[in-house]
Amino acid sequence: MSKIIKINSKEIMVTGTCYMGELYCSYAKIVDAIGEPSDMFDNYKSDAEWCLEFDNGMVATIYNWKNGKNYCGEDGLELEDIDEWHIGGNDPIVVDLVNDFIKNSWPVFDDIRKKAQANETALGGV
Repeated sequence: MSKIIKINSKEIMVTGTCYMGELYCSYAKIVDAIGEPSDMFDNYKSDAEWCLEFDNGMVATIYNWKNGKNYCGEDGLELEDIDEWHIGGNDPIVVDLVNDFIKNSWPVFDDIRKKAQANETALGGV
């Protein structure tokens, strides 16, 4: 089973990824499993995005698409109310990897999430 080695790092190469599938869960569930969303995304059609890199080199993104306030204005969903997320990547296998990670909340990766958050804080949110 692949392990996540990076979360929301600028080093994750997400260029060229595209929609692969969906994740149905709350915003809070994703934040509990991964942490706060990245600040490196298209904030016109999306309201939140997370970037993941696995030890096998695969990358995945989790993002909402055209259903939040950024795209729909006042008719859009509040971030906390979004429960339909897109999964992007370069291989359909990332859909299973992401769903398993989020829905099963692999506690072994909590250290990675905490390190990523500590590094971001130490770098002043960079």
